[in-house]
Amino acid sequence: MPALKFQLQHTDNLSKARAGIIQTDHGEIATPIFMPVGTAGSVKALTMQQLEEQVRAQIILGNTYHLYLRPGTEVLEAAGGLHRFSGWNHPILTDSGGYQVFSLAANRKIKEEGVVFQSHIDGSKHLFTPENVMDTQRKIGADIIMAFDECPPYPSDYKYTHRSMELTHRWLDRCIKRLEETSDLYGYTQNLFPIVQGGTYADLRKASSQFVASKDLPGCAIGGLSVGEPEEKLYEFTALCCDELPVHKPRYLMGVGTPWNLLECISLGVDMFDCVMPTRNGRNGMLFTSKGVMNIDNKKWETDFSPLDDGINSAFSAGCSRAYLRHLMKAGEITGLTIASIHNLAFYLWLVGEARKHIIAGSFYAWKNEMIPVLKTRL
Repeated sequence: MPALKFQLQHTDNLSKARAGIIQTDHGEIATPIFMPVGTAGSVKALTMQQLEEQVRAQIILGNTYHLYLRPGTEVLEAAGGLHRFSGWNHPILTDSGGYQVFSLAANRKIKEEGVVFQSHIDGSKHLFTPENVMDTQRKIGADIIMAFDECPPYPSDYKYTHRSMELTHRWLDRCIKRLEETSDLYGYTQNLFPIVQGGTYADLRKASSQFVASKDLPGCAIGGLSVGEPEEKLYEFTALCCDELPVHKPRYLMGVGTPWNLLECISLGVDMFDCVMPTRNGRNGMLFTSKGVMNIDNKKWETDFSPLDDGINSAFSAGCSRAYLRHLMKAGEITGLTIASIHNLAFYLWLVGEARKHIIAGSFYAWKNEMIPVLKTRL
């Protein structure tokens, strides 16, 4: 079947922001786009119907490490893949699990073959290799699957980062070979995105971006950022990677970030984002709005009966007052977690949608510069 297609529609005159369309077998994705994180096949506290109708998500993310451990590939394969298992009929991207192996698993051992690790659930031992991670993602059945990589911690010295990058490149070649030897499952195309690594070293990032670009895969991902480095480093190395990666392929910046991170990185040429921040922070009472960041636990909202985001006339900001959500959170009501998560995710989707409109209209750069100080305001 044909691979994923990307149509670049508009580029901003005063920045490198782009608007495009990604075409997958499960539908179109208008970029720039934010992907809600559904780690174990579920975006926490939300139903697929809420994601579709209230958040208006176009693509969601699943994670190979978590889905491999639970419910396991046998269940997913028997169901006909994650789309059918979860009831989500739009595009899905799966992370390879590399980051989780290195951040969650105990007693991991990295070697040329792959990584031996212990499950964070029950301590059982497992081996991830580029080959079996490709097989696992085939069985999960995402539209976009990620190469198996090593994500070095921040900070890492040059020697370690260089060695890690070269290992990631060798693993990428093995991922490509495995996909060429196997077939798509479930009757639709599974598209491999390679991952740029190289830490915060300009020569390594440039070399890794060029290596990834040379593989001529359907899209490219930038990994190993937003892992503790200063914000200015995030922007510096995102810009460097975008300058080296192909113009006519989608660029995915992994694990980013705050609303202002998204706008800055869109201006550098990024098309796709994911992050647990809107849902995780929402469950802890932090709301992102068009007028700034709100801690709903604060007493000042106790008798504030205005909408959660009175700067936006939309369904996700109406129907629930600040006072009511504060009450739900204080009372420990599960509904509060759902409302906060829907609000934050819908706000992120609104924000990238507005960015797209301004890119097409030719007004993105000025709008971005006006929005960022507002988005950072503490209400």
